[in-house]
Amino acid sequence: MQTPSTSTTVFHLEMCDRQALRPKVTPSGFDVSMIDPPTVELNRQMYQSVGGPWEWTERLKWSDEDWQRYVHRAELETWVGRMDGETVGFFELETQDAGNVEIAYFGLLPEFIGQGLGGPLLTATIERAWQLPNTRRVWVHTCTKDHKHAIDNYRNRGFEVFKTEQESPGG
Repeated sequence: MQTPSTSTTVFHLEMCDRQALRPKVTPSGFDVSMIDPPTVELNRQMYQSVGGPWEWTERLKWSDEDWQRYVHRAELETWVGRMDGETVGFFELETQDAGNVEIAYFGLLPEFIGQGLGGPLLTATIERAWQLPNTRRVWVHTCTKDHKHAIDNYRNRGFEVFKTEQESPGG
């Protein structure tokens, strides 16, 4: 994890061609499903559980009303990944202007990290993003606070870095 005196590097990555996807083989028993209708409880729980080790703090202060407004937007989809019926991770896709789809949040629950499920979950995420109407670009950002293999997973699936930023401690 990040030390308070160290700056954070934020990597913005994009995929502008569906053919750029280099899928990871999906293991037997793995599937993804959209949460419909969306639920505040699931998004909040996944944000806290998946993001806790990586210092995801932006939404921790959100009220129930903030969560309601966020989760129930037409441009947001929440999906969960399961292995043999057990939830292993999630992703949120947000459709944006000009055919952009952002992978707003993505990750595995801590107990499933290191089991080879990140690549298949990201593959499913990207495939769904390209299925959304008018998608021309899928993008995401990650940083040096995230799992050490996060950026490699994005690159291995076909994303390319288009911008890098430095954030100083405290924000």
